[in-house]
Amino acid sequence: MSAPHQDDIDEAPEMLDADDALEEIEDIEGDVAMDSDDDDEPVEIHIHNDSIAYLDAHKDSVFAIAQHPTQPTLIATGGSEGDGDDAPGKGYVFDTSPVVGRPVLPQSYNADPSAPQQKSTELQPLFTLEGHTDSINALAFTLPRGEFLVSGGLDGRMRVYQLTIDAHNKASLAFVGEASEVPEINWLAPCPVPASSQSGVANTIALGASDGSVWVYSIDPSDESSPLSIVQSYFLHTESCTAGAWSPDGKFLATVSEDSSLLVWDVWGEAAAKGLAHENGQTVVSLNASDQRFAVEGGLYSVAIDPKTSFVAAGGAGGAIKIVSLPRLGADSNPAPSKQSKAKGKGGDAGGSQGGTILADLHTQGDGIETLSFSPNHPLLAAGSVDGSIVIYDTSRRFAVRRHIKEAHDEFSVVKVEFVRDFGDGWLLTSCGMDGVVRRWDVRGAAGASIESKVKEWRGHRGDGEGGGVLGFVQGSTGERIVTAGDDGVVLVFEA
Repeated sequence: MSAPHQDDIDEAPEMLDADDALEEIEDIEGDVAMDSDDDDEPVEIHIHNDSIAYLDAHKDSVFAIAQHPTQPTLIATGGSEGDGDDAPGKGYVFDTSPVVGRPVLPQSYNADPSAPQQKSTELQPLFTLEGHTDSINALAFTLPRGEFLVSGGLDGRMRVYQLTIDAHNKASLAFVGEASEVPEINWLAPCPVPASSQSGVANTIALGASDGSVWVYSIDPSDESSPLSIVQSYFLHTESCTAGAWSPDGKFLATVSEDSSLLVWDVWGEAAAKGLAHENGQTVVSLNASDQRFAVEGGLYSVAIDPKTSFVAAGGAGGAIKIVSLPRLGADSNPAPSKQSKAKGKGGDAGGSQGGTILADLHTQGDGIETLSFSPNHPLLAAGSVDGSIVIYDTSRRFAVRRHIKEAHDEFSVVKVEFVRDFGDGWLLTSCGMDGVVRRWDVRGAAGASIESKVKEWRGHRGDGEGGGVLGFVQGSTGERIVTAGDDGVVLVFEA
């Protein structure tokens, strides 16, 4: 094949005419950067901040928070040191007592209105909690005096520190030891030791793990060879143990799991001594999805026991709440035969002091129940849901709905609800959510009352869902100050 004919092809580059080259074109819009788009300009975010103090030491989300039981100004927080998979866990202990409260009257009532307004106080850590190779997921002070601080991590480690407060109210922290028996720790719960109770042992802690196991430890640093002693270990859950709660008298430990099972453990053997434990010798209530009356598709994620240790509430997927009776250990009744005990443990008809009866099956909310709380003084149960709502049930009226706050935290998940113990006569409820807001509610009044329930709210976290919500709070017995754990990595102190 012959080459193309080139005679008519001009290979010289095209040149501008001299006059055209000197022509000036007016710039009307000015210089415009390539790929410039008004939508890409940074947006300034304004956050309303009601806090009186803050801790900004964490480098990532604050997953856990705990408050000392006798020195409520001592707070412990824990989280991760970064968003990487290999980021270690880290925590801090700090004191809020130096923080000065804001004046009751507004700035305009000040003797010098032009004086600068009081700013939020930056808090400094007293101690640092290290030694975890993954995020600190749970924290707790032991009861009754808060002698030990316990941290639980996603690395499966439970680390224990001894907290000492001298005559000058100065605190010191010393590492005691650690246990590592599980893949990941989901929660920690200190055993209550009421003055009137003969059950329980001081400085006892329970934990629930991702492998479904439940462990109970006793802490005694005087035993140098084994300061952490295993009291009990349980392996009846088949999936992750998501939540646990002690009865107020310290006799029972209730746990729930992603496998939709509810187990109430006879930790100290009192029920077994009265013939009220199941054949396994470990539980007084054992319910799971094999019983269609109890089945909760999607698992259980919250649990609480009422102040009189009469029944347990378990919350789970789809807004389900199951109310189950507990045995009455003080009752003088004959032990039930083993087959009868087994039937009652599965939710059959209960009589005498036997537990395990399903008292109520509640489905008021439309999504998972993340948190439950009983009022200390009134027959009330509060439930917080992923759908953003809070429901108050009247436990003395067959668990009738007393109040349904449908948009308690807008469309964002409610993370925690807790009644104020020693103020407001048990009517005040505090809640936090993934909207980054803490709110307080007055739940008194007749069922269906149209009065406004919200008493106050506090803002300061970024909010708007994941990365800015409030993952937990503590409020002491009076609720005068609320300290929050933020998904935005900040700890805030609010004044009620």
